[in-house]
Amino acid sequence: MRFSKLFVPTSKEDPKDAVLPSHKYLIRGGFIAQVGSGLYNFLPLGKKVLDKVRNIVKEELDKAGCEEVSLSFVTPASLWKESGRYEKYGKELLRFKDRKDNEFVLGPTHEEMMVDLVRGRVKSYKQLPLHLYQINWKFRDEVRPRFGLLRGREFLMEDGYSFHSSYEDMEREYDNMEKTYSKIFSKMGLEFRAVEADSGAIGGSKSKEFMVLTKNGEDEIVICKNCDYAANIEAAKREKVPPPLKGDEAPVMSRDFFHTPNIKTIEELTEFFKLPSYYFVKAVAKKAVYEDREEIVIFFIRGSDTLQETKALNACKALDLKDVSEEELEKNGFVPYFIGPLNEKFNFFIDEELRDEDNLICGGNKKDYHYVGFDFKTLKNPKYADLVEVKEGDRCPKCRGELLKTRGIEVGHIFQLGDRYSKPLNATFLDENGKAKPFIMGTYGIGVSRLVAVIVEQHHDDRGCIWTKSTAPYLLDIIVSDVKNKEQFEFAENLYNKLKNENKEVIIDDRKERFGFKMKDFELIGFPYALIVGKSLKEGKVQLVYRETLKKEDILIDELEDKLREILF
Repeated sequence: MRFSKLFVPTSKEDPKDAVLPSHKYLIRGGFIAQVGSGLYNFLPLGKKVLDKVRNIVKEELDKAGCEEVSLSFVTPASLWKESGRYEKYGKELLRFKDRKDNEFVLGPTHEEMMVDLVRGRVKSYKQLPLHLYQINWKFRDEVRPRFGLLRGREFLMEDGYSFHSSYEDMEREYDNMEKTYSKIFSKMGLEFRAVEADSGAIGGSKSKEFMVLTKNGEDEIVICKNCDYAANIEAAKREKVPPPLKGDEAPVMSRDFFHTPNIKTIEELTEFFKLPSYYFVKAVAKKAVYEDREEIVIFFIRGSDTLQETKALNACKALDLKDVSEEELEKNGFVPYFIGPLNEKFNFFIDEELRDEDNLICGGNKKDYHYVGFDFKTLKNPKYADLVEVKEGDRCPKCRGELLKTRGIEVGHIFQLGDRYSKPLNATFLDENGKAKPFIMGTYGIGVSRLVAVIVEQHHDDRGCIWTKSTAPYLLDIIVSDVKNKEQFEFAENLYNKLKNENKEVIIDDRKERFGFKMKDFELIGFPYALIVGKSLKEGKVQLVYRETLKKEDILIDELEDKLREILF
């Protein structure tokens, strides 16, 4: 390709609403152009990168035995009503009617559509397992689109769905997809971790997210310093925290109410009793929102811990959790700041690490009183769940190594669905005994267009993009320092034509622009290499620039072919 013919409207100015490097550089570098809120057009360079990412995904999935299909972008609303997600999914699901008043949605995900494709067509266990996938555009009506391609409303996604006759075979394919996805992201030159995750709106018993590590990541993740354990903060676990005081230092408490006038916070309690916050029970009140009601739910955790709201949401199986005011608590019979698990008349959940714990201080359920020496074994019907947010410095549940926090951007997600969709959609097959059973399913997804931005987030500097070799729009930018210089121009032209005839990914900057302008574009766009044909050509040399480091290397013309073979082949 010739720069003089390329549609690449680069810019010196950052977009006014851009805060992340990927958003700035993809627009400034002429890769994408915004057409509406959360909507982007891909320009020629952006389309080349998008196609490269797509091809890597497709190549590895095909190798893994998956079959590609293409489903309708518009989905009948009746399928979503069958699965029970039509109302639950929320306002991100764009609903509309056609001229005949039939209801449809723009698919943000295609579990229902894929199940509908398979049901009635796959009838026997002999036709299983089956893994179908598509790489297609989707729409999610984000309440606040931002960060360019990272959180747009329209996006290109790979979504795969596997159908099995048993949970064991579904787990086999789940492991196969974890390996396949790892190959995909490695091939793109990304540093990533597969982390345990919450299944969210998709559902299912188990899931993992693939997180690309970057300081601008939206998600907080926990990783072990010593082993491969990694988890999203919403699903992270830890080894049980040991007591800070042991032996003779450990508190022994007589069971009784204790007057604590106006002592409301954990910090005030630790100062009042001269004990670490570990020995106190913290009550966190939330309003749980269900389809047919709202209810105040209390979550009890150690005073030294923080409630993880996604874990709390999963524990009480609510649609949403809201904060509760002091007035609402009092109206419903609670005593704000003094709530404790002394009776079981209200709905509450207890963190798993408090199971069977004794000698703790909790709220006394009456104003200005706490209960000292509480024993959780006295409860008749306790409901325990993992509720706490893992902290940096906690111990790994696998190897006891130190846990660290970092940030990442989700680029893939795999789920073990079981019969979550096949059962409500009545999608069955006949087993070995001729009995109808629901398909056991897995589902898998990669944000293809999101990856274009993620690559830049992980690979950039203060001058622009730094594309990995497998995703760059062109590998080599031949820059003619002075296009009016016949010797320089002819040498560059001959080299360009030779490499092009060998099907190498090369572009020549033959524009009648200043050399500095061309170099700025090279740095902004981020081709892996630039070959500068300039004044040193008279001395039998050209200069190779490595975009990642901006290191410059003089290459003798006689050695140029070997060097290009090294970096381009």
